[in-house]
Amino acid sequence: MGLFDSIFRPNKDAQKAANSGIFKTLTGYKPVFHTWQGSLYESELIRSAIYARARHISKLKFSSTGSAKMGLQAKLKQGPNQWQTWPQFLARTSTILDVHNTAFVVPVKDKSLTTTGYFPVLPTNCEIVEYKEEPWLRYKFRTGDVGAVRLAECIILTQHQYRKDFFGETNAALEPTIKMIDLNKQGIEEAIKSGATFRFWAKMNNFTMDTDLKKEADRFGSLAFGGESDGMLLFPNTYTDIHQYDNKPFTVDADQMKQIQANVMNYFGVNESILQNAAYGDSWAAFYEGCVEVFAVALSDGMSKAMYTERERATGNAVYFTANRLQYMSNADKLAVAAQLTDRGIFSINEAREVFNLEPVEGGDVRTIRGEYKNVNELENEEGNNEN
Repeated sequence: MGLFDSIFRPNKDAQKAANSGIFKTLTGYKPVFHTWQGSLYESELIRSAIYARARHISKLKFSSTGSAKMGLQAKLKQGPNQWQTWPQFLARTSTILDVHNTAFVVPVKDKSLTTTGYFPVLPTNCEIVEYKEEPWLRYKFRTGDVGAVRLAECIILTQHQYRKDFFGETNAALEPTIKMIDLNKQGIEEAIKSGATFRFWAKMNNFTMDTDLKKEADRFGSLAFGGESDGMLLFPNTYTDIHQYDNKPFTVDADQMKQIQANVMNYFGVNESILQNAAYGDSWAAFYEGCVEVFAVALSDGMSKAMYTERERATGNAVYFTANRLQYMSNADKLAVAAQLTDRGIFSINEAREVFNLEPVEGGDVRTIRGEYKNVNELENEEGNNEN
């Protein structure tokens, strides 16, 4: 059994839904998703920006609350599915979302059609169809396989969503920048090739017939560039006004290249410090709030909705993806925060150790408060008793 059969378990409802009609939307657009055929991920700069986001998102931690579906919760704490770890799952989902502005996560089911995990898929085409008065997602893949899953069981992450009710827009807005990057790359390649060659032009005298000009050109080429040539060019007096041909291929200057880089980084919400792993403290916190946290909230809500029923969510069952932001502070800032929050009983000993990437210790889950701190109400009662 292959990966497709393991995820899209054959059942009668799925097979019938795969042949159902299109689900009607409010905007009038057909609810159809197509993978964009642009060369977005083939650009070194754009891939670096996308991977920078995925790299940090892959460090999010999965957690869940509530008592519903305890078996599934236990499996998800070990990993999202039998083929991936959580970092792999998160990085791939983030990459798909950035490249296509729409990412699909489908449930993985066992033989009894019980959900055992989740897997991010990359279909070439996805349509929302209607079956039994309920929307289903019909996926088509490059292999020609077609699978259908209830929309309520799937997770759809989108960004740049405007005209479509369910899916995000393409990255066509970035296409002019991609073309500039590609043209500049070609210009650099041509400049290197031209720099390794020498070209000359000259005027030939005393020739009136085209056949004579061709014979002289062939003779000179054979003499100068033949197999026994020693690399010297000797021009007889039949040639005048000899000049070297100066070829200057066009390349983008430094200021224009910075603008291209800025366009890419602005589009994906990153900067040089994020790309080069130099961000920490407030710089990384800003990136976390503008990028990582946005993804974490979207995936947390999406998985909670797909995993639990409305009643289960109302009773406190939910999925969360979180990150320890304090680990990206400077050591001085870490020490100050850990000392202040531990003294006030906000952090336990093990939580303070986690900030410094230290392993938990036995008995370290307790919270302590410095002796000089007292409850305000207790102080008021003591003052009242003293006055009496």
